Amino acid sequence: MLEFLTKSHNGLRWVVLILMLTAIAKAFIGKSGNKIYASDRKWMMVAMISLHIQLVIGLALYFYSPTVEIALTDMAASMKSSALRFWAVEPILGMFIAIAIATFGYSKAKRLKNDARAYNLVFWSYLIALFIIIATIPWPFRAAGIARPWF
Repeated sequence: MLEFLTKSHNGLRWVVLILMLTAIAKAFIGKSGNKIYASDRKWMMVAMISLHIQLVIGLALYFYSPTVEIALTDMAASMKSSALRFWAVEPILGMFIAIAIATFGYSKAKRLKNDARAYNLVFWSYLIALFIIIATIPWPFRAAGIARPWF
């Protein structure tokens, strides 16, 4: 089960990144031109759905992971270990913040009447969320105990 969750989470990471980049690009183009936000809203929604699916899988992985279980048993000691601190705190906190920012931007933008403002709000909220997501991914070049493979 742990291997399935890990591989699913790792694979979906690429889908999320591609969809977020696509939504950001569409929002950038939309805020620069005279486009109607409703025409691109489905891209923003698909990116949002992928973020939430990734969150659900990540939460399952978080509560099923033996590394996180070890880290949570003694938080004081875990905070002294960069690897245990990372797995206990950083990804889950970063992803919750990123998804909250993206969800807020998407939800507020769909209610705006001004298309340029809607695109602008989605652009900035998704871009900030993407930076937080990228910062909290356990890339292969991270420290030992944190690094995970590309796929």
